[in-house]
Amino acid sequence: MTQRVDSILFFCYNELGDTMERKITIGLFNDAFYPAVDGVVSVVDNYARKLSKKANVIVFVPDYKKPYDDSKYPYKVVRVKSVKIPTVEYTFATPKVDMKFYHQIHKYYLDIIHVHSPFSLGATAIKYANKHRIPVVTTMHSQHKRDLKNITHSNVLSYFGTKKLISIYEHSNECWAVNGGVAKLFFKEYGYHKLPRVMPNATEMTLVKNTAHAHDVINKKHNINPNDKVFLFVGRLYRLKNIFFIVDALSELEKLKPNFNYKMLFVGTGQDEEKLAKYIKDKKLSDKVIICGKVMDRELLAYYYNRADLFLFPSMYDANSIVQIEASSQKTPTIFVKGAITASDIINNETGFITNEKPKDYAKKIIEVLNNKELYNHVSENAYKKIYRTWDEITDEAYNSYLKLIDEFNKKKTKRNSNKENKYEKFE
Repeated sequence: MTQRVDSILFFCYNELGDTMERKITIGLFNDAFYPAVDGVVSVVDNYARKLSKKANVIVFVPDYKKPYDDSKYPYKVVRVKSVKIPTVEYTFATPKVDMKFYHQIHKYYLDIIHVHSPFSLGATAIKYANKHRIPVVTTMHSQHKRDLKNITHSNVLSYFGTKKLISIYEHSNECWAVNGGVAKLFFKEYGYHKLPRVMPNATEMTLVKNTAHAHDVINKKHNINPNDKVFLFVGRLYRLKNIFFIVDALSELEKLKPNFNYKMLFVGTGQDEEKLAKYIKDKKLSDKVIICGKVMDRELLAYYYNRADLFLFPSMYDANSIVQIEASSQKTPTIFVKGAITASDIINNETGFITNEKPKDYAKKIIEVLNNKELYNHVSENAYKKIYRTWDEITDEAYNSYLKLIDEFNKKKTKRNSNKENKYEKFE
């Protein structure tokens, strides 16, 4: 017997009008997933982990050349064939030519779909929703026009490509943006028909309790003096994230404040890692700047954030990076640059620091912040109180929104297939 998924909605009304609680089935669609790693992959994983505690969750994502064990996840993963995209780190899902995937997806009956990327799997999700008459939520995670321009190097292609992607959002029942800046970008520049609802990203990371131990671990690991100031960057070592700008700012810092004792830690790997290492050497900063590699241990990563005095994140590429939320979970304030979408909900000198995208100005901001202990402590506490959000909070809000959408959507149906519930076996 083929596997089927329980399609009974969370809210069902019996003859007395009582509400009966039953698990809904949620489909999460994204055009990237582990072993590939980026912010949206982390978002999807955290959504799925938290939601699977109260609902059936199926994640629809691309496969990769290397075998990968999906059985370790507390939710179901369904893979679709994909092809590698030249010059970038991603693959392109090809559901139209994967008949096995096509038959597999239609054996599941989903109650709601949440799309996290508007490419081939996003389009597949919309088609499934139309066929089965279920609601769709789509999250706006990225600056699509900028991304397409970086890939195509064409204003015309990036314009029409963005217009095509917006059609996916327009076919969704509700769209969420990861911060206010992204919401305005999609509404005012990309042409989405209304201002999307803001649903921010979050982290599962919690404040380290034993700060002394955390500091000691990082100090010993990288031979850091306990009195040294520590600056941190976490993420892909990718030129678009302004990692070379950070080195330029540190070079200016050396001129403005000679003999300043600090260490700069780059945590991550990426396509520009070797170029970054060479740039650090060329700038004569090898004794103060360390490329730490990828850190998969989440407890150890929290130690890095906790040891850091400042999180340096001058990215103009990111939309709402999880790393700035992780930093705030450890009361480590972030220095952004003006005009960055990822800083759109940040209040300067209140929940973070914002300065000009000039290396010398960025260096001056570092000095200014470290010289003003009262301001530093004020922003540290505010970042923790106002920027730090947990995935439990966000997914609870999302789950309640799903239920409301399902209820509203089904009230609008002119006819309901009353025996559909009996056709599907219980989700496993």
